[in-house]
Amino acid sequence: MNENELSAIIVDCCFQVHTKLGPGLLESVYEAVLCYELQKRGLEIRRQAAIPVIYEEVKLDLGFRADIIVEDLVIVELKSVETLAPVHPKQLLTHLRLCGLKLGLLVNFNVVLIKDGIRRIVNNL
Repeated sequence: MNENELSAIIVDCCFQVHTKLGPGLLESVYEAVLCYELQKRGLEIRRQAAIPVIYEEVKLDLGFRADIIVEDLVIVELKSVETLAPVHPKQLLTHLRLCGLKLGLLVNFNVVLIKDGIRRIVNNL
């Protein structure tokens, strides 16, 4: 399965979660339920996965974490905020670069329509 096929499944899972729960909950709630939905579909996930920084060939474990990494191909960064800040997509792109991954989904669950809360972020895809 490639990144685009996987992202379609992830987006559908986000839609299911948002339809059942609606906006306004804590990010941690959406993370737990989305992980459950992804695993129900047989996908391998890593939750709160550590992202090391490699600087001049020195690996630094500085506490950066990706909310969810699906099948070691797609990073899903979750938010539950009124408005995404301009830095949020930039942070996800940096996480993609540090992990050597090509696709990330920035998902804000605090919206009326989930389609308005999902942004694809690509790193040389």
